[in-house]
Amino acid sequence: MRRIGITGSIATGKSTLLAAFAKCGVPVFSADEAVARLYAGEAVAPVEKLFPGVAENDVINRAELARRLAADPSGFQRLEAIVHPLVRAEIVRFLEAAEKQGHDLAAVEVPLLFESGHNYGFDTIAVTFVDETIQRQRILARPGMTVEKMESLLARQMPQAEKKQRADWLFDTARPIADIEADVAARVADIRTRRRDQ
Repeated sequence: MRRIGITGSIATGKSTLLAAFAKCGVPVFSADEAVARLYAGEAVAPVEKLFPGVAENDVINRAELARRLAADPSGFQRLEAIVHPLVRAEIVRFLEAAEKQGHDLAAVEVPLLFESGHNYGFDTIAVTFVDETIQRQRILARPGMTVEKMESLLARQMPQAEKKQRADWLFDTARPIADIEADVAARVADIRTRRRDQ
């Protein structure tokens, strides 16, 4: 089974690309969605212990957590030490299940794939990108976003140019969604044809 890792900087269209793979019948996994599940489950107790008062009704209040992290960015490392291993375990389970079910490929979106330094064992890395002006417009359009918060988020991420150099596949998501979907469909069809011909 071909394991495809999807990554890219904030607001560069990772979710759009993941949805395009799903449209082709490829099983997909979103690390962001996994974090949301964990913040309502397994991660609540350890995160609340680390940042007392961020849990409300057994769910992590992400706005309050973001406020704490903005005030003390050193907390990111401690938070990631709790959350990242839990997400990685979910990814392993997802990939094993997809292979067991006989799928020919599976796609996993990991926003901090390169930054984490963790080897997920992906066969192909797909990187999303957009012009930096578009990226900044998209980020600032998000609810509750400020220029300061945006700069803090960007400072924690590898520059887009470096991510692009590490990519096997590149997707410019400023293009129309139909074009992105057609590009993905062609790549998926090519992989499936090659597997049938082996």
